[in-house]
Amino acid sequence: MKQIALTGLKPTGPPHIGNYLGMLKPSLELAEKFQALYFIPDYHALTTVRDRKELVTLTYQATATWIALGLNPDEVIFYRQSDIPEVFELAWVLACFTTKGLLNRSHAYKAIVDDNVAAGREEDKNINVGLFTYPVLMAADILLFGTHFVPVGLDQQQHLEITRDVALTFNSTYGNVLTIPEAVIREEVMTIPGIDGRKMSKSYNNVIPIFAPSNQILNPVKRIVTDSKRPEEPKDPDECNIFAIYRHLADADAVEAKRKLYLEGGLAYGEMKKELFALLEATFSGQRDRYNALMENPDELDKILEKGAEKARDIAVPILAKVRKAVGVNS
Repeated sequence: MKQIALTGLKPTGPPHIGNYLGMLKPSLELAEKFQALYFIPDYHALTTVRDRKELVTLTYQATATWIALGLNPDEVIFYRQSDIPEVFELAWVLACFTTKGLLNRSHAYKAIVDDNVAAGREEDKNINVGLFTYPVLMAADILLFGTHFVPVGLDQQQHLEITRDVALTFNSTYGNVLTIPEAVIREEVMTIPGIDGRKMSKSYNNVIPIFAPSNQILNPVKRIVTDSKRPEEPKDPDECNIFAIYRHLADADAVEAKRKLYLEGGLAYGEMKKELFALLEATFSGQRDRYNALMENPDELDKILEKGAEKARDIAVPILAKVRKAVGVNS
């Protein structure tokens, strides 16, 4: 029987190249080796999203993204977090085995506290309990399915470490009830630079979208920051924000040819941007059409997610029953 790998895409809006290369593409490859579970953590979004229509739209966007990029719901388990009530019962159990000190050390929580302190505000101003206990709900998402492997970026690695700590604490009391998951990190696509050279992120407004109209892709590509070297001058490809994206999308021969041009001289940044745009169009135009078609048919998306939830609960219900029996509640 295949080991289980699980990954989620938080509903935060249409994806950009950084999402695709850093998380979505490697996650889709999990289905080749593992029993792969993919989910939309819509309840996680409640820590910040307060508009009902916005949350519904964001959830559909995340769902359409996975499918448009190649996820086959018939070959994997694909579901919406809110369709699995067992997640939230397990989250309470795990909360009882999670120390406040552990959550105090969460990077996401500490970052907001630091911002508040720097601005002269009360430490916990505008920090809701959902945000503070976010790692516990994430632990429930993972542990409920006997997950063996979880692909994570550096910014999420600590949350998986918290999951492991909580599971080990639980198991030290009740025996080996919960599977201890391991992180899967792809070093070569750990961080994708945005058009300004910083990590590509919506919060920095430096992204290149993949499902936007062509002009909304071309404009940020044109604005990718480069140095001032002339075409004939040698350049370091590993220091170029254009090449950092290009090398993950082009074939190996094209990448090697471009690397040689960088090092020997003869490459113009303007031409490189044109080639990157053409490559983006060739790579994603078909997926963009599929994404737009899916977004126009939310009923189809609901059916896909509901069917996936049935398969997910076939795994979740027995594991929660083991947890209930272990702690001594009605099972």
